[in-house]
Amino acid sequence: MDKVIVSAATTGSWTTREQTPYVPITEEEIAAEAIRCWREGAAIVHIHVRDEQGRVTSDPARYARVRDLIRSQGCDIILNFSTGGGAGIAPDEERIAPVRLRPEIASFDAGSLNFGDRVFVNSPAFLEALAHEMQAHGVKPEIECFESGFIETAKRFIERGLIQSPYWFQMVLGVRGGAPATVDQLVHMVRQLPAGSLWSVCAIGRHQLPMNVAALVMGGHVRTGLEDNIYYSYRVLAEGNAPLVARIVRIARELGREPASPSEARTLLGLPPFQS
Repeated sequence: MDKVIVSAATTGSWTTREQTPYVPITEEEIAAEAIRCWREGAAIVHIHVRDEQGRVTSDPARYARVRDLIRSQGCDIILNFSTGGGAGIAPDEERIAPVRLRPEIASFDAGSLNFGDRVFVNSPAFLEALAHEMQAHGVKPEIECFESGFIETAKRFIERGLIQSPYWFQMVLGVRGGAPATVDQLVHMVRQLPAGSLWSVCAIGRHQLPMNVAALVMGGHVRTGLEDNIYYSYRVLAEGNAPLVARIVRIARELGREPASPSEARTLLGLPPFQS
């Protein structure tokens, strides 16, 4: 059966307790949520951390605490640390710092865009520094593409040998200021990808489920979770990330796509075997 990598994006930078009581905020909550998603079939957890006030932070100590709590429970889920810095509000050096903890994957947002009411800046100098740090610490970039121009930027890093095959692309659709969450847009972006690429889709709000299903049908991989969408159905909050993971796992199996275990996902992504 064709394997699908399921990623869970559990917290994000901007989802608040006022919006949903189910978003994990503390390191303990984030770790516990990652383990619940793993038990439901997620192979990757995409991690953001927050400070005491619930604001996004790039503090490496908090990332390390989440990592250690997850591993202490015998959980081998692949850890994917964000370098987004709250859509670019953190200084570049702070955003790069989590990479030095050597997570297996970290986000590589391959360009700048208007992001809702903010501007998400990923300058050429920042991307250059981030690519070198990832390469130096053996971290696989998850190339986040908010529109098709990001793919062309990523190709230039690939051509220079700063990103190695298999390339791991995350198509981020439906952000206000980015590419629309449509099948036409997804097909267009997938056709741009270089040979040796694996790709996944995350989509914002009500677009999450239909775009995940489109990715399953097209042979891609999927990301779900409260970072991108807080609802299970119309006006019904998802009671945590695990129900969203469980649903897409069930749909994947109905479509003949068996969720990859973390070990299988490591093989697909060219990552070293897990060492506890």
